[in-house]
Amino acid sequence: MFILVTGGSGSGKSEYAENRAVELSRPEGLKLSYIATMFPFDQESRERILRHRAMRRDKHFITWEQYTDLKSLCLPEKGVVLLECMSNLVANEIYRPEGAGEKAVEEIWAGVRGLLEKCVHLVVVTNEIFSDGIHYGEETRWYQQVLGEINGRMAGRADQVVEVVYGIPVVHKEGQEGVEDETALE
Repeated sequence: MFILVTGGSGSGKSEYAENRAVELSRPEGLKLSYIATMFPFDQESRERILRHRAMRRDKHFITWEQYTDLKSLCLPEKGVVLLECMSNLVANEIYRPEGAGEKAVEEIWAGVRGLLEKCVHLVVVTNEIFSDGIHYGEETRWYQQVLGEINGRMAGRADQVVEVVYGIPVVHKEGQEGVEDETALE
């Protein structure tokens, strides 16, 4: 199963996604992997990383720090994978020196497809950054365009799409098979 979880900052999407991953792992006793994409570049990001680690402390996730090049990640066994979060991965691929730059969409999408092959269940967290009505500069608009394209592809392929609003999960897509022909989304 592929679940895409979205929502605004502070919406509760991380906690929801972690709980869903744990629920998916229980029936078969599957291993839990957490792919952390936030690069610790300042004090605020380091504090957020610590908060997220504390949230999942007792949930038995194996954590993988993967800031770029998602497709190169080698998971030891099939299980449940939680990727947190796509918006950080996109920023890293666009702006970090080792990132994919202008090929970010293709590289990230290849990484997502690879994860779908390497796990039983995939839960991806992303951010809703498109509805604030603010006009941004060219660089930020490019970031939004890349994130929007990746989010659209994931939503098309996902079996379930959930938006978390004020801690309440709102299901936008449920029980539908993901798009079989991924080229339709490319």
